[in-house]
Parts: sequence; structure tokens; C-alpha cells
Amino acid sequence: MARHEIPDPHGLLTVQFLAWIADRPRSYAEVMEGWRSTCPFLAIWEDSAIAGLVGCQGGGDRTVRLTRSGRALLEKKQK
Repeated sequence: MARHEIPDPHGLLTVQFLAWIADRPRSYAEVMEGWRSTCPFLAIWEDSAIAGLVGCQGGGDRTVRLTRSGRALLEKKQK
């Protein structure tokens, strides 16, 4: 029998989050509304920010964008 790997749901959600950010500029408020979680197992926004995959730019109405690392990871995972 062939051995099959089960995809890591956390990794899949991270890729989905990065693709969502890459789709168009997102405000910090929009990201918080859609992706903030108090569940330690689904902290996609927090984990992505800590890992340096996303960052905020601007003043009062900050925009969340992919970093170089985030874009590279997204491109790698989408192949």
C-alpha cells in the first residue's frame, strides 16, 4: 500500500490566508475581522505575523501586505 500524507490543516489555512492577502490590499481592520482567533490552534493571523509572512504598512488605516518571505512561501505552495 502506498503511504499517503495527510495535509496539515494549519498549513493549508496559512496558504489560504496568504492568498487572500495577496488578492488585494487589505486593511488591518478587515484582517482582524476575518482572521483573528482566540483559538490557539487556529491563530493564522498571529502565526503569520510572528513568522514574518505578513506585515502592516501605513499610519491610521494600516494596510496588511505580504512580505518577501510570505510571497515566496505562497508561490512555493501554489506550485
